[in-house]
Amino acid sequence: MPNGDDLDARFNELVAQIDEEERRRMRAAASRGARAPRSDKATRPRRAGRGLLAAGLVAAVIGGATVIVAARPDLLTPQAGSTGPVPEETQPVMAAPEATGAETAAPEPEPTGTEAAALGEETATDPFAGSPAEKYAEGAAGFVMPKAKSLGRLSKKEVAKALDRTRDLLAAAYLDRKTLVGGKPKAFIERLDARQRGWYRDQLDVKQTKKPRFDGRYWVNSFAPKTAELATGVIKVRGGSTVKKLAKYGREGAEVKVKYLVVYAVQRPGQPGTVLRFVSRVEGQVLVYRESGRLVTWVRNWGRQTGTPGRCDVKDAFIHPAYRDSAPDKTSVRATDPPTDPYDLDRDLPRDKKCHRSRRT
Repeated sequence: MPNGDDLDARFNELVAQIDEEERRRMRAAASRGARAPRSDKATRPRRAGRGLLAAGLVAAVIGGATVIVAARPDLLTPQAGSTGPVPEETQPVMAAPEATGAETAAPEPEPTGTEAAALGEETATDPFAGSPAEKYAEGAAGFVMPKAKSLGRLSKKEVAKALDRTRDLLAAAYLDRKTLVGGKPKAFIERLDARQRGWYRDQLDVKQTKKPRFDGRYWVNSFAPKTAELATGVIKVRGGSTVKKLAKYGREGAEVKVKYLVVYAVQRPGQPGTVLRFVSRVEGQVLVYRESGRLVTWVRNWGRQTGTPGRCDVKDAFIHPAYRDSAPDKTSVRATDPPTDPYDLDRDLPRDKKCHRSRRT
């Protein structure tokens, strides 16, 4: 984790990338309030801390309407002593997932007249039409699991049971309706190993400071309360998992790795004309082993890696969607790298702390 001097240096470096003309444009946009509607108050940024910015939770707003910007955060690890009640010598180390890599769209004028009507009609019929997500599976059916086989002293039946539990964890983390709109992730907590639940509850919705802390919200997808609602009951999913023998942490069993794209159609609450597609790339790891005669499925390195289009100038672990007429991201900087495809699940995600452009969803 960078120290205070590194944070200041990183902050100054990012700010220096914004030319004077861009600063004037952003100040003018801020003074106008960016024409954000009253129902968008919850999406407006809170004061951005330099620590969170330097940790990678940043996004750049590009003037062109054809690109969005992706941020790649560093790995956040739980603070010392937060690994739960399981004895240290027998417990796999739980590393926190990577924080939300937000990608934010350049603000666009709100459609009016026939344009607005056409937009509403199109999104009401099929918000995924014309996008790669149109052909993705729906809901839990998209969380495809590999075939079970005996591994690391686990029977084929035990591995199959662990794969079913992994699918249930994925569905609870990324499909549960209450969790998605900002509610407590009860469904996910219930599916965690009994000895992992208390640790997770203690890490949920933690208060952020200049030194970023792991927040359990990163292990699920939750849009900030009152910022979004599902525009349709359909959620699109694509990806896959692998399973192999586990031979570390002093355990013998199986290791399941998951990597998926989850695509939502969301809108401002009660405003169907604001529908957008939000693409979330999620990855994780589940360790499977027997202990005291029971089958353990232990979650680690789990969470969303990127989110498109979302804000980065908010110091919490909720997703803050960036609508077309949302106010400019206060931590935005100018990025110049070629835009990437948010639907490309095979691309390697950069590990630097810079902003990265991405195509629209």
